[in-house]
Amino acid sequence: MNDSRTIVKCSVSNCNYWGEQNVCKAEQILIEIDKHASAKYSEEFGSEHFAEHKDYASTSSATCCLTFKPKNS
Repeated sequence: MNDSRTIVKCSVSNCNYWGEQNVCKAEQILIEIDKHASAKYSEEFGSEHFAEHKDYASTSSATCCLTFKPKNS
């Protein structure tokens, strides 16, 4: 089987998923528009809520990555 994963580059070096050459090591990436950035996706119903809506971002600056998790120091 051929692994066709997309390589995600990130510049946030204090993230738990940050790897060599700025490659994100997370198995899944959750990206949301800023309007919904404060949603509680870590709660049990969070992933269901995420699947229920579709949004439109006119610029990349209107989005944010919710996968970020600080590294343990």
